[in-house]
Amino acid sequence: MATLCRPAIAVPEHVITREQTLDLARTLHADHPQLELALRLIGNTGVQTRHLVQPIEDTLKHPGFTVRNARYEREAKARVPAVVRRALDHAELTARDIDLIVYVSCTGFMMPSMTAWLINTMDFRNETRQLPIAQLGCAAGGAAINRAHDFCQAYPEANVLIVACEFCSLLYQPTDLGVGNLLSNGLFGDAIACAVVRGEGGTGVRIERNGSHLVPDTEEWISYGVRETGFHFILDKRVPGTMAMLAPAMRDMAEPYQWDVSELDFYIVHAGGPRILDDLSHYLGLAPETFRYSRETLTERGNIASAVIFDALERLFQDGGADDSARGIIAGFGPGITAEIALGTWTSDRERVPVAMPLSA
Repeated sequence: MATLCRPAIAVPEHVITREQTLDLARTLHADHPQLELALRLIGNTGVQTRHLVQPIEDTLKHPGFTVRNARYEREAKARVPAVVRRALDHAELTARDIDLIVYVSCTGFMMPSMTAWLINTMDFRNETRQLPIAQLGCAAGGAAINRAHDFCQAYPEANVLIVACEFCSLLYQPTDLGVGNLLSNGLFGDAIACAVVRGEGGTGVRIERNGSHLVPDTEEWISYGVRETGFHFILDKRVPGTMAMLAPAMRDMAEPYQWDVSELDFYIVHAGGPRILDDLSHYLGLAPETFRYSRETLTERGNIASAVIFDALERLFQDGGADDSARGIIAGFGPGITAEIALGTWTSDRERVPVAMPLSA
């Protein structure tokens, strides 16, 4: 069985706090008719800090899509390699051992993909396969894990590198003034996450099975409007209630294998917002503390899109991991509305997980 090893996480050096976010909203949108509602929603996210690839004064400017996308490429190439190297170290592998690179991002566009650049610059073999995933949004982290699992099922001795690079701040649109947009401006953050899925060996989550679920007729609930000024994020007010539909899907996936999704040992799920986690607790009959790693990610990083589940998983590693054979679930949620779900058991080549390292380099 393929094993998802310890992730490596990095966040940019520029930080914005909850208080600064609220002050900016009051200053920039003083005449907004729904300002008080927006402030209340931002305050209720629980996000205390977020990290940005550029200072906030530059983030608030819109130099045009061409300049922004160039910034995305420049920042990705400058920041991703160090995170890749740490993920390879965690998996006790080198670039030469990797057979497939899965690169996920919904906040910038490159063709050829970053996968080609990584192969050319980081000593990966020329035969390394490439799988860029660009249109699954926050669900893409889960999709990357699942596609890596599928690949290792087909090629049992293969190893897969996953790279999630999300610079959500580069999507800021100063003319988008809907309450959902103002909320998003106070929710999303920037981060890079990398992890290796080993076909053989490794310490982490041994993926037993994976699946996907699409909620019918919800395509417009989370989407991009692609315009001359770039990607415009569209968030429907019904999105926070989607766990009423996705929690049963998680249960249905586990039951044929005699797994009760309400009685697992660890839960690594996407932290889209506090309502998502609260509703999962409700519909699955779990204590709020069950999702503590996802809540910590949300509090300290904000919603970092496809990188969330890797950040939450790293927190489980920092906490000492789980007991061997402990059962858990990994789930990413995103546009579609889509859930990408994996079930796995904890496996370790050692008695203890290595001493915790800082979350970011």
